Amino acid sequence: MEKTFPEGFIWGTATASFQIEGATREDGRGESIWDRFAATPGKIRTGETGDPACDSYHRYPQDIALMKAMGMNAYRFSIAWPRIIPDGSGAVNPPGLDYYDRVVNGLLEAGITPYVTLYHWDLPQALQEKGGWGNRETIEAYLRYVDITVSRLGDRVKHWTTFNEPWCISLLSHYIGEHAPGLRDLKLALQVAHHVLVAHGEAVPVIRRRCPDGQVGIVLNLEPHYPATDTEADQIATQLGHARFNLWFLDPVVGRGYPQDAWDAYGDCVPTILPGDMETIARPLDFLGVNYYSRQVSHDPAGGQGRVLNRRDDQHVSDRGWEIFPQGLYDLLLWLHTDYKLPKLIVTENGISLRDVVVDGRVHDPARIDYHRQHLDMLLKAIQAGVPVRGYFVWTLADNFEWAYGTSSRFGLVYVDFATQERIVKDSGRWFGRVTRANALVD
Repeated sequence: MEKTFPEGFIWGTATASFQIEGATREDGRGESIWDRFAATPGKIRTGETGDPACDSYHRYPQDIALMKAMGMNAYRFSIAWPRIIPDGSGAVNPPGLDYYDRVVNGLLEAGITPYVTLYHWDLPQALQEKGGWGNRETIEAYLRYVDITVSRLGDRVKHWTTFNEPWCISLLSHYIGEHAPGLRDLKLALQVAHHVLVAHGEAVPVIRRRCPDGQVGIVLNLEPHYPATDTEADQIATQLGHARFNLWFLDPVVGRGYPQDAWDAYGDCVPTILPGDMETIARPLDFLGVNYYSRQVSHDPAGGQGRVLNRRDDQHVSDRGWEIFPQGLYDLLLWLHTDYKLPKLIVTENGISLRDVVVDGRVHDPARIDYHRQHLDMLLKAIQAGVPVRGYFVWTLADNFEWAYGTSSRFGLVYVDFATQERIVKDSGRWFGRVTRANALVD
């Protein structure tokens, strides 16, 4: 199989503001729901907060230099809403906008194209105290924040993502409770999901107006679902899991509405929908961002229980216990292309957490190289099958604050000593640099 990627292929890494910036109390930044959540005992496995994370607020020039050295031509990062509008809906904080000006300018000077995510989970805490995403008024606050941010940066930033992973914003955070604000209410979670999708749709024309030559998309975390056996019960459980996890967010965005089987299964917990909402959510996109890490395997031995197994092969898992299943990326991309005919797909996150250690000043991580090599092989296979995949962003640039896992979960191509903030490019980072410079899958 030909190992060369299409000309102009996008190579980069993806990050999120709260996970990398630190400096949570500097230059007028307001409190976010993640500041409050991380400060609550027992919520973060390591007992850490988002300060200093990997201190990119101060060290971004060093990180840009690392990206340039690794041959990357793009960088996906998010804006911290509390830096721009500290209380979410009041006065604008000029130093916050100034900071992102510097980041964008630094990237462009290095020949790296910025891909900006407008919301990667750090809602201002002041808005959470008014109901957060469960309160429809938060949509208007978000649109104002988007308008202000795109107006400032849209002359240089041409690739915009409205939201990262609405499933995590809603169900993981408001029903499972693992992420901020840490609630456990299914009806609220589904209403949050709906409000986030409406906010996405409302933001699309705002971004187009402020950045008419830009491109707009949304990033969804998607997982192919497979039955554990050929039984009818497993087939039914697989379809329902697929509808709840994937279709609940994808179908409305492309104009198909919420999947009926999932809607029926949710019963009285379904969200309130106002006239025009579904048309708003379905406003046309320029690209869909796809975050892929693993698959779901459904097994329902008793019939009607729908128990979902998160992994099937215990011999091939990451440090987080996620099954390593490269074939799933191909299956996912081919399904998206076949069933939806989207204009452009970008793999906006793909990566693996490992127990990395420094030995004689180096970090040897052959398992991470193998992980990315296998997934890029599947990506090439999808492209050669006609899937319009235009880019690949590794999660992530450098080890960071991995949400509920703190700094114990390392995904980076660059090792960070969190005590000293020293950065060491791992073997995987060196290998990825060879890939980006060759625009081809290399040994």
